[in-house]
Amino acid sequence: MANKVKLQKIVEKMNLKNLTPDVDLSESFVEVPDINRPALQLTGFFEHFDSDRVQIIGYVEYTFLEKMEEEKKKEIYQTFLSYPIPCLVFCRNLPPEEMLLEMAEKANVPVFQTEKKTSEFTSELIRWLNVELAPCISIHGVLVDVYGVGVLIMGESGIGKSEAALELIKRGHRLVSDDVVEIRRVSDETLVGSAPDITRHFIELRGIGIVDVKTLFGVLSVRETENIDLVITLEEWNRDKEYDRLGLEEEYTEFLGNKVVCHHLPIRPGRNLAIIVETAAINHRQKQMGYNAAQELYKRVQQNLTRK
Repeated sequence: MANKVKLQKIVEKMNLKNLTPDVDLSESFVEVPDINRPALQLTGFFEHFDSDRVQIIGYVEYTFLEKMEEEKKKEIYQTFLSYPIPCLVFCRNLPPEEMLLEMAEKANVPVFQTEKKTSEFTSELIRWLNVELAPCISIHGVLVDVYGVGVLIMGESGIGKSEAALELIKRGHRLVSDDVVEIRRVSDETLVGSAPDITRHFIELRGIGIVDVKTLFGVLSVRETENIDLVITLEEWNRDKEYDRLGLEEEYTEFLGNKVVCHHLPIRPGRNLAIIVETAAINHRQKQMGYNAAQELYKRVQQNLTRK
């Protein structure tokens, strides 16, 4: 199920001006990652009213209200505010009239104001709410940004995930999260990973302890969030197991219903994990751009056999 976002957090994130300071925001939440512009509701049509969304008043709605008769307007306001709406936001610094503010305070509905244009504000709010309210799981792993590719490194505890991440950071790549990765399903194709607030920017190295990556290597060495494009699972080398040596067919793993390309990387002494992860990330990007080295080799082999 979707999470809840405190209304106060939205106010701070979107830099909203509170026009009803007497309304308590401490127990107010938003649960739907969408907005509603109450055009039909202002005409008196309240069937199928999405009252659980943030309500936005733009220039069109504001102009329509200005031309409405006072009695009719008061009736519309009473009906509108009788619904459990989370808040009402006026865009373009449009000033709501005193009658609305008084009725909103009585109904315990907060009213805000923003200087942003309606389309700009709504798109930004929806994008941010989609991330905040997306289905979320926590997994054990390390998430790093390698050449712009979000690489999730997984494997058993103590296999070397954090050490590989540290080497990648030394080589100029960026850490998103170590040990615990929070994964949010933002869309049917996009998974976004982030770190829990308490462990953000920290890495645990066995034998050394906790390392603050941001302090040691600077702000360029960390990221807050990153799309998960590739999963690399580290596992102990097994002589009896047949590992993929060509990569003609992709393997996938699934999180929250979304599939992500996955490589199983056997670990043995002498293998440089950081360089292998870098190469896997570059190769993945190359495939996304339409070039597959394994398929190119296969074509060359087929052409060579045909000539013979």
